[in-house]
Amino acid sequence: MSISLEKSSSARQSLIPNYLYSTSANKSFDLEKHSNGNRTFPSSSTAAATVPYSVVAASPSEPGRKIEMYSPSYYAACTMGGILSCGITHTAVTPLDLVKCNMQIDPAKYKSISSGFGVLYKEKGVRGFFRGWAPTLLGYSAQGACKLGFYEFFKKYYSDLAGPENAVKYKTFIYLAGSASAEVIADVALCPMEAVKVRVQTQPGFARGLSDGLPKIIRAEGYDGLYKGLVPLWGRQIPYTMMKFTSFETIVENIYKHVTPKPKDECSKSMQLGVSFAGGYIAGVLCAIVSHPADNLVSFLNNAKDATVADAVKKIGVVGLFTRGLPLRIVMIGTLTGAQWGIYDAFKVFVGLPTTGGAPPLPSAMPELDETHCNSQL
Repeated sequence: MSISLEKSSSARQSLIPNYLYSTSANKSFDLEKHSNGNRTFPSSSTAAATVPYSVVAASPSEPGRKIEMYSPSYYAACTMGGILSCGITHTAVTPLDLVKCNMQIDPAKYKSISSGFGVLYKEKGVRGFFRGWAPTLLGYSAQGACKLGFYEFFKKYYSDLAGPENAVKYKTFIYLAGSASAEVIADVALCPMEAVKVRVQTQPGFARGLSDGLPKIIRAEGYDGLYKGLVPLWGRQIPYTMMKFTSFETIVENIYKHVTPKPKDECSKSMQLGVSFAGGYIAGVLCAIVSHPADNLVSFLNNAKDATVADAVKKIGVVGLFTRGLPLRIVMIGTLTGAQWGIYDAFKVFVGLPTTGGAPPLPSAMPELDETHCNSQL
């Protein structure tokens, strides 16, 4: 089975692995051989595919519209999906985040989840539950744009660097490297809004929100004050994102391989989106545990002027770094991550792209195969 291709312009080749724009007519890649039994690939012993550069997806909402896979339009669609998935979900869980941050900063006052909500309601009313929503929306929208857009780019870029066999053999390392690279960039976009958000949410009387909180920090500490928490933010978000993407890709692949009654290609779109949510929720629980100590550090450093990591460890304690606010964060991050993957993949389906995960990445160059494998047509 093969998919024929057209030659692509050299201007776009830098975005795509070599195997996608190979001009050799007698090269193809045996998907069954490299799928390690993954049922998302054809099971026929003679099935093979000549992997194309010009892979296009037609939008279900616009029959004539097509998005070329791994083209600038593809990455733009992934970026927009990231904005929607991260911006909407983080803003929606602002009340949980507000309680979690205050439990980390003032555990004597905010002793538990239920009492934390009670204290907030008593002091601020219902409106108090959404304090800091504006920097949350802007910050995490920017972060989501960079995180998802650059992850898709780096995942393909590192597949290209890995070579033909290694892209599949070492797919986990490609997921790890791609997600870490994307998160380094994403956190630079997030950090200023995160600094404002934490102070608005945890320092009574500091500011009403973004409009007065941002200039207040700049006047008091300069622009450096907005990036004071960048290194701890990297410490929280990079392990978090590496776990989020790698575990999601692995979980979804195994759900299609062992749980669903049929391969991904034969599943309905609603079932695929359900798999995305389930895989995202499980991945989110793992993310919360891995990144929680750094999350406590970020909250402490953004709340206390001139504080250091040593000050945080001394006050919170090593055990406290791992446990303070963890149950609430597990619930919040599990739900958040599941919803993010659901929204992201729903947007991809809406514009005519396939959902994320379900198969290992294709290798970056085409191994030579027997000529009989190259003549089968899709």
